[in-house]
Amino acid sequence: MLGVNDLVFLGVGIGVKLLLWPAYHSTDFEVHRNWLAITHSLPVSKWYFEGRSEWTLDYPPFFAWFEWALSHLAYRWDPRIVDIDNLDYSALSCVMFQRLSVVVSELVLFAALKRFVKASGGSDQAHIAAFLGFLSPGFLFVDHVHFQYNGLLFGILVYSLVFALEGRSLLSGITFAALLCFKHIFMYIAPAYFFYLLLHYCTVYRRQDSRMLDIGASMLRLLKLGSCVVIVFGIAFGPFVAMGQLSQLISRLFPFKRGLCHAYWAPNFWALYSFADRLLIVGSRFSPGLFPALRADATVESSTRGLVGDSAFAVLPDVSPAATFIATLAAHIPGCALLLFRRRTPARFVQAVVLCAFASFLFGWHVHEKAVILILAPLGLLVAAPTKRTLRMFAVLSVSGYYSLLPLLFGAQELPIKATILLTWSLCMLGLLKSNGNSAWRCLTVLEKTYVAGHVLLFLLTEVAPSWLFGQMQFLPLVLVSVYTALGILYSWLELIYELLFGNQA
Repeated sequence: MLGVNDLVFLGVGIGVKLLLWPAYHSTDFEVHRNWLAITHSLPVSKWYFEGRSEWTLDYPPFFAWFEWALSHLAYRWDPRIVDIDNLDYSALSCVMFQRLSVVVSELVLFAALKRFVKASGGSDQAHIAAFLGFLSPGFLFVDHVHFQYNGLLFGILVYSLVFALEGRSLLSGITFAALLCFKHIFMYIAPAYFFYLLLHYCTVYRRQDSRMLDIGASMLRLLKLGSCVVIVFGIAFGPFVAMGQLSQLISRLFPFKRGLCHAYWAPNFWALYSFADRLLIVGSRFSPGLFPALRADATVESSTRGLVGDSAFAVLPDVSPAATFIATLAAHIPGCALLLFRRRTPARFVQAVVLCAFASFLFGWHVHEKAVILILAPLGLLVAAPTKRTLRMFAVLSVSGYYSLLPLLFGAQELPIKATILLTWSLCMLGLLKSNGNSAWRCLTVLEKTYVAGHVLLFLLTEVAPSWLFGQMQFLPLVLVSVYTALGILYSWLELIYELLFGNQA
């Protein structure tokens, strides 16, 4: 049952999102329109082979079935939406339908956050955390302007985490398995689920001796969990295995031929690596005796110029997918250690999910800038009852992470929209979230306050300053955004590792 506060909460959220309808939408809008057409016009056997548009279906089967269900509504709304030959169709009726479908599907997130508030005891802090999560700039920018369905997907993730907080570990694992069948990017946090479910749910000790493992009960739980996961994946992928299409489906889900950086300004470790390469290029030209020379086999037209899919470097060694895989595995160690060597509580599990999301975002291959939401969504649940350091890191990370999404909205008409949304949300977050009675802003150190406030200067330089200011270096604004926000994200990760592994948390 929705109370008055819930209705106000929901009404404000929907109202804000409806106001964004006339805004710019990216190529992702056509991606999802084309997926509606594919799933409606073609038999299942051809979904993952269709290629007349460059925007081929590359999400797992559950999301394809979600598009299939939407396509039947779209056909009744405007049949031209699901015409597979009607490429780049963006009539007002199409825009209205797709925008509305995002708003409605995001009710899953609202329901999940409402359940989270209840699981957290209904405190004022939990309500504030839920409100900030539902109206986060990440969802407003990416879903309701740029155009995606992250609200739906992260709603499923929040449900999974809340089930764990409620002590319903098996249901949490089943929900996460279903989520992987909607979007495989959530594999980033799978190690946290693996260790938590294995050690917390499947490991049972004898009542008479808490140190003695109950082999029979443990094996039974492991079998129950494994069977449920297999059933979920069997429902999703079984039909395509039966049709002999598993290899084709996998090739669509994992396009490994893309470069190291999805976009230069995706604020992770490799953006800093790219920036270092650019500095060495400049240094080698002006002071060749002090800096390494350009490699003979390298091209200056490298990923340091912001090109998608190009990961060659001019001075530093090139980075292979294997190297990023090893780096990512190493970065997962703190999150896994949290579950291996500390008390495995549900709250500790959510913390491990945050650290695993950090690891994959910072060191993964071809990371999308939008993946920063995968860190912020679970971390936003922890600020319902945060320590001072956790609140500080959420403040730094949320400002830098959400700011890094601004280049997605590159049109001049979106400038006041994204500035107003990010500033309003940040001020609410800094003023309303508290730890021991102190607001997030008051908890920040002087250095952290300076860094957070520095985003205002960054905005003036990269968004307001005229283009002629950068001359031939038109990529420089993206460089500034990438490097500045990457520093804040990396700092937050290191501070959270120290807090969660060495802090005095229960």
